[in-house]
Amino acid sequence: MRVAYTDSDVDLMARMMRAEAVGEGKQGMMYVGNVIVNRAVADCLDFRDVRAIRDVIFQVQGGNYSFEAVQKGSLFYRRAREVEKKLARKNLNYWRQHPAKYALWYFNPYAPCPPTWYGQPFTGQYKNHCYYEPEAGTCPSVY
Repeated sequence: MRVAYTDSDVDLMARMMRAEAVGEGKQGMMYVGNVIVNRAVADCLDFRDVRAIRDVIFQVQGGNYSFEAVQKGSLFYRRAREVEKKLARKNLNYWRQHPAKYALWYFNPYAPCPPTWYGQPFTGQYKNHCYYEPEAGTCPSVY
């Protein structure tokens, strides 16, 4: 298990994975799940005070929720389906894969992925999302 979780956390994470990446299929949702779990275990940068899945999902940065789907996502507020819950459990227990294996950020630029995002290096792209991990040495807890 990568992070302690409850059934409520599984539901919450499954809803976020679907809201953020349903158009990218199961693989895309799994990458979003990697970022969520990575933020829960990261003891660095903007993620020092988030240890639980609920903390990650509802984290506010710069006056806005970190995940746009919390504010604007109708999919986020629909009940989680069993398929997404299964994917969330897989992420929470063990699954990590490139390009999101160590990623703490992702976004859809609607253009080519920039080489850095808030000063952090680009690790790869899956369909519409670009993934970024902490600069080497700045966040050993993610690795």
